[in-house]
Amino acid sequence: MNTSIATGADLSRRFVLVRVAGIIGAIFGLLTVREGGAVLFVDGAARAAAGDFVPFVLWFNFLAGFAYLVAGIGLLFRQVWAVRVALVIALATLGVFAAFGVHVVSGGAYEMRTVVAMTLRSTVWLVIAAIGRHVLTKQDTRSLMQPGNFDAKQSHEESEQ
Repeated sequence: MNTSIATGADLSRRFVLVRVAGIIGAIFGLLTVREGGAVLFVDGAARAAAGDFVPFVLWFNFLAGFAYLVAGIGLLFRQVWAVRVALVIALATLGVFAAFGVHVVSGGAYEMRTVVAMTLRSTVWLVIAAIGRHVLTKQDTRSLMQPGNFDAKQSHEESEQ
């Protein structure tokens, strides 16, 4: 069993990393909801520019944008549950990407930018989930929260002083 305890400076750096990941996730969510909503609900330039979009991919991404916001905000506040949300987002995105692949192989119309966007989304959420897991569920972070030890948030606050 690993009984090492992270130093305050180490925790501080890791908490900054998870907060940056949370901010990126939340911004990604806002942009996804805005862009997806424009194509889905506004009959205009955004829809015309979308070209041969694949409806199930567009709907998934639009709805996932709200989950991006939830996960991003959760990570910003260092919530362990947000790691699970980020992982579910990553796995669901990979699943939709696979279904999109079946659509393409079956001769369905698509835009190459959808391939690029789904690759980006999958990569971003796999990385965000990995960062969250590394920072918020790491053994040395948990050992700080054991009875008799101070909690990680207190350690972080003390390291900033």
